[in-house]
Amino acid sequence: MTHPPRTMPGRPPIAWQRLILPSFLALPILAVLLGLGSWQVQRLAWKQGLLAELAAAQARPPIDAPANPLPFAHVTATGRFRPGAEAMLGLEVRGTVLGGSLIAVLDRPGAPALLVERGWAPLDGGQVTRPEGEVTLNGYARFSDRRSLLAARDDPAGRRFYSFDAGAIARSLGAGDALPYALVVVVPAAPLAPSGLGSTPPPQRGPVPDAAHGFPAPNNPHLGYAITWFGLALAWTAIFLLWASRRIRET
Repeated sequence: MTHPPRTMPGRPPIAWQRLILPSFLALPILAVLLGLGSWQVQRLAWKQGLLAELAAAQARPPIDAPANPLPFAHVTATGRFRPGAEAMLGLEVRGTVLGGSLIAVLDRPGAPALLVERGWAPLDGGQVTRPEGEVTLNGYARFSDRRSLLAARDDPAGRRFYSFDAGAIARSLGAGDALPYALVVVVPAAPLAPSGLGSTPPPQRGPVPDAAHGFPAPNNPHLGYAITWFGLALAWTAIFLLWASRRIRET
């Protein structure tokens, strides 16, 4: 007399098989979160290098505006502003006045012309000081920006620009032979008046154009962004493992 073969007791193989599809769905999300975190770490290193470069450039003594300086190099230039050769860059509201950065052409004896970003000025050009004699300017070198897809369309004929393109601005001002960057004028900030118990005088309007008071200092939030993305990846992993363990126990 024959007997049917006995089956060995054990856990059905379907327990772990139920995790295959969810794992394939969860892993790409985890990879994206880790990738975003790694990208922010790379951005952090880049931004730290940029900030170090800016600090080093500001600490160096200014050099006479060369043909090809490093970005943000501390430069100086002497010359005369070309009459009528001005353009406006960008838009910025101060109080109730709409303005932008005033770009002018500096003619230098025995050297190529140089674009100069003098600072904020109202769009109507009112109250703008225009030195007629020789001036010496200090600041940093600014090269053309990468144009954003969201930037407004430039108007070379009207000398209105929304992205800094040194070549286009120079051509619109009749200075096509100018150096391929601008000197952004930097002047020290005025010291704050000591506080007293008396009445506070009304704020005085500063000079126009209102030049920059220091080298650019971009913020560096990338460490916080990296922690956020890696934290989300850790939370996603913990949630999935908790769900998977419960799923196995219920099978």
